[in-house]
Amino acid sequence: MTVPGTVIPGSQLAPPTADAVSPVTDAYGRLTEVFPGLRIKELADGEPTPRDGGWVMAADLAAGGPALDAFLAWDNAQVLRDYGCQARPDVIASFGLHRYAWPACLLITVPWFLHRRVPRVHVEDVALQRSLGRMTVRVRDFACLPGDPAAALPGARVVPDEEALRTEVRDAVAGHLAPVLEGFGPRMRRGRRALWGMATDEVTEGLWHIAHLLGEERRAIAELEALLPGTTKPYVGTAGFRELTDPDGTPLPTRDRASCCLFYTLRPDDTCVTCPRTSDTDTLRRAA
Repeated sequence: MTVPGTVIPGSQLAPPTADAVSPVTDAYGRLTEVFPGLRIKELADGEPTPRDGGWVMAADLAAGGPALDAFLAWDNAQVLRDYGCQARPDVIASFGLHRYAWPACLLITVPWFLHRRVPRVHVEDVALQRSLGRMTVRVRDFACLPGDPAAALPGARVVPDEEALRTEVRDAVAGHLAPVLEGFGPRMRRGRRALWGMATDEVTEGLWHIAHLLGEERRAIAELEALLPGTTKPYVGTAGFRELTDPDGTPLPTRDRASCCLFYTLRPDDTCVTCPRTSDTDTLRRAA
């Protein structure tokens, strides 16, 4: 059991820097340093959320109306351009959900992983411009551990220990994704369990990838296994990590996805390495 207030090795409890908009600003900056394809701007009080120039609000995607139609039209055009075929509408919707949920989960999981701070991010407070790889977010409150220098700041909610903080992560992600899944759900022809299986994968694979870039893959695997032990509804399944061994005896971390992105419907022989359809032999071959 983790002692209340204990800091997991590799995480940092440090005061926000002088130019930080919120206690999670520094985590977002570090994310962009290792993954320049995503830049996050925090909105100050009273600063409007961008709407024009290709921006879409998460709340509009959750509404499931014209904004979602336009969002998915981008995915449809990309598939036609890159693969020269027409994908099924449910496949297009699955691609679109992934392309929103993957970065959206990082808004919550990266500050937790780096600084043990968990922002609550509402759909009304997030916008995405995916052609530019940019997001805006307004952070109104966050959870943290005892002893965190940020605990005295406005909006802080102190929780007793690491398990309580993991609960905050699960609740924050579920609170943000639940309305988004409602918006996408009718287009995807999947039941609730399948949708939350996708959410489980987005949480896991997003942080896993960023942690690899940070040089902290092993810690991320351990933390994700504790975050998603398989008994935390609405999430489906565990983090799903396991280890393969290549012919040279080198261990290779991999995982079993809880869902399928349906890319195989476009390229049956070109599945991702964590796809249920990909054999361990193929995974090792691709890693060679």
